Amino acid sequence: MGELLYQRDIYGQTLVELGRKNKDVVVLDADLSSSTRTSLFAKEFPTRFFNFGVAEQNMMATAAGLASCGKIVFASTFALFATGRAWDQVRNSICYNNFNVKIVASHAGITVGEDGATHQAIEDIAIMRCIPNMKIIVPCDGPETREAVIAVAEKEGPAYIRLGRAKFPTIENKGKFEIGKVYALCEGEDLTIVACGIMVNIALTAAEMLRKENIKVTVLNMHTIKPLDTDTLFKYAQRTKRFIVCEEHMVTGGLGSAVAEFLSENYPIPVLRVGIQNCFGQSGSPDDLLKEYGLTPQDIVCKARKIFAK
Repeated sequence: MGELLYQRDIYGQTLVELGRKNKDVVVLDADLSSSTRTSLFAKEFPTRFFNFGVAEQNMMATAAGLASCGKIVFASTFALFATGRAWDQVRNSICYNNFNVKIVASHAGITVGEDGATHQAIEDIAIMRCIPNMKIIVPCDGPETREAVIAVAEKEGPAYIRLGRAKFPTIENKGKFEIGKVYALCEGEDLTIVACGIMVNIALTAAEMLRKENIKVTVLNMHTIKPLDTDTLFKYAQRTKRFIVCEEHMVTGGLGSAVAEFLSENYPIPVLRVGIQNCFGQSGSPDDLLKEYGLTPQDIVCKARKIFAK
């Protein structure tokens, strides 16, 4: 296993890096700057940091206003609050105007753990994906988080980057990060597993387990969910004829839905989804919750056996 890193640590450090290079970078937070690590930026650039308290709607509306004046705005809080509480402002103030606001939300998914259902964002990708102009990125580890933050800073328009709370293992040999461009971490001709975020490392473990059953697997790190890399999906659909899509998110509306929607219209093949099934989360340790909600390597292996039995 590669080095374990907090994605939010990397996010805070990258903000400082960007702030030193560009005086137009400003950072907003909603009373959680210690947890999101925007406090690192606040310490070095106090005049370019704004804390709104528990007022996420106000934060997003102000982010839109600052972007309209030429600022590159990073707005951060927990994923549930960034997407759920402030959806109106994200849609109407930021995305409708195609403003240069980067929403980087931490504590996404069920691996928030003991904070429980009220703090576990498992619908956030779905409600961001349906908004025009919004880009959605789910990095798989710390280094990819840095690359994603730099990439959205250099690209005009709104973006949503989804980060976890727990430490993620660093994945080697990922290739160059590019928004909207997926890459294969391993190649096999029998089955393609598409994954994002924490599920990428879990998918790689499952691929190793399946290899022992003589099933050769391609694993795609689908870090960008919108825009979707349809060319690569089409190529691997032709090659392997079977897909399993894995995400720490509801199976409805997220990565699995995006992949299934594309394939059903362009190259229909069997697609099974590994994700949370139409229910809320609950309190527990991250590892226990991954087991409870069927997000382990063993669960992916079971899906693979099922897809070959069809």
